Order: sequence, then structure tokens, then C-alpha cells
Amino acid sequence: MQGAMTALITPFRNGKVDEETYAKLIQRQIDNDIDWVVPVGTTGESATLTHDEHKKCIEIAVEVCKGTDTKVLAGAGSNSTHEAIDLAKFAQQKGANAILSVAPYYNKPTQKGLYEHYKALAESIEIPLVLYNVPGRTCSNIEVETAVRLFNDVENIVAIKEATGKIENVVALCSKCAISVISGDDAINFPIIASGGKGVISVASNLVPKKIAKLVHKALKGDFIKAREINEELYELNKVLFIESNPIPIKYAMYEAGLIPSLEYRLPLVEPSEESKRKIKEVIKRYL
Repeated sequence: MQGAMTALITPFRNGKVDEETYAKLIQRQIDNDIDWVVPVGTTGESATLTHDEHKKCIEIAVEVCKGTDTKVLAGAGSNSTHEAIDLAKFAQQKGANAILSVAPYYNKPTQKGLYEHYKALAESIEIPLVLYNVPGRTCSNIEVETAVRLFNDVENIVAIKEATGKIENVVALCSKCAISVISGDDAINFPIIASGGKGVISVASNLVPKKIAKLVHKALKGDFIKAREINEELYELNKVLFIESNPIPIKYAMYEAGLIPSLEYRLPLVEPSEESKRKIKEVIKRYL
């Protein structure tokens, strides 16, 4: 598993998922050389979607990507193993190409608990499973040894989204096994691929998919000079898109760029502060 992947936002209108806009956003990703779209992850506000809304977003992504070269990596995470299994089975049934599942949050499982959670989840489906390690949100860290053990023991665990911000983790994982390491932090997309990573799951590519696709494809082909130039060019954008909790800034940026017709979040997420709005508007002008 490799390439440029977009962690899709979920647009809302009048309190409901804006399905028409959602489909258009996915088509825009396809048209701009993105290899995988990732519906209902962190950026998609999955934590505040109902299960029916979550499943509908997966259905739309699969339908729009059908017959194209762009694949669907469907979010299927929960702090309850049986709920994650239900979402994963649904995604497989509807035609998703793979599953992305965040480490269980809040209940703080041990490394043995994480191992058993992911083993049960992977064995419930036949399509590939991608681990998602983001301890800053989950308070649950998938240690390198646990990820390596899962990769070696479970055939369809193929990759890990690394969002710890630690290049050392990437080097350790790549040195210990053949698992595909995927960047989960736009600011260090290039360093992660240069250290052995196989792709990125990007927030910024909601706004600038062509740029992210070019960065990733150049880097994977070994053109590190050009890839690094693009990574540095995107520095200010990547910085401002995390000025407040993701996906608050990216949604506002998409609204300002005219890519979504209404600016709506699900509580407890709210619009950015006026100061953050000013900074976001100022920065994105350079990239549109």
C-alpha cells in the first residue's frame, strides 16, 4: 500500500451530511491524481457522525471511485472492538479497498489489548487493514514492537499510519519489517518518505491535491530534490492548517476557497477564532 491519500473532510449543510458536495470533493481528488481517498477518519469528524452517516460516507466514496484508479481506504475505528468490526465488515461489503482503524481511544488498552483488538478486527475481514497510531488524540500508543508483531502474525495487516511525529518510529518500523509506513503529519511528509515511508494520508490535499500527489509521486520515484522543494513550499500551509484542532482550519480553508458551500461543524467543534480565520485566509491565498 502506497501513494498520495487524502483524509477527506465531511461537509455538512443544515446539520446533515451534504452528500452532493461530498461526492464532488471526492471527484476533485480523483481528477487531481490522488491514489486513495480516506472517508470518515479524524478529518472527516467521524467521532460525531452517527453510524448511519458514517456508513453513508463510505458508500458515497466507493460509488464515486468506482471505475477509476483511485481507491477507498475507509475509516473504521472505535474504542469498542465490536463496533470497529461492524464498520469494517460494512465497508468491505460495500466495496472499500482497505480499512484504516485508529487505536482505541479513552479506555487506554495495554499493548496486549491493542494486539488482540487489531488481530480480531483484521480477522473479521478479508481486505487489508491499516493501523492508525495518533497517541496525541487517543492516549494509546501502538509501540513499534506491537506493530511489528501484528504485521508478522496477521496476513492482512499491511500498513501503519504514523502520526506520532517521530521519525525514529519510521526508521525502526522500516528496519524491523516490511510494513508500509504512511505519514500522518503533513509537515514531515517528505522526511517520512525519505526515511522509508510509502506514502501520506494528508489533510492539506483536501485543498491542494495536485501538489501533494506530485510531492509523493516524486519522492517515491527517488526525485528527492523536487519532492523536498514541494514540501518546503507547503510549509506555511501545513502550519496554518493546524493552528487549531484538525479539521477546524482545513474546513474553513475549503469554505474560503469556495469548495464547500457552507461552513458547519459538529459540536464540540466550532468555527476558528477571528484571528485564526485571518491567518488562514492570508496563507491560503498563496496556494489557490
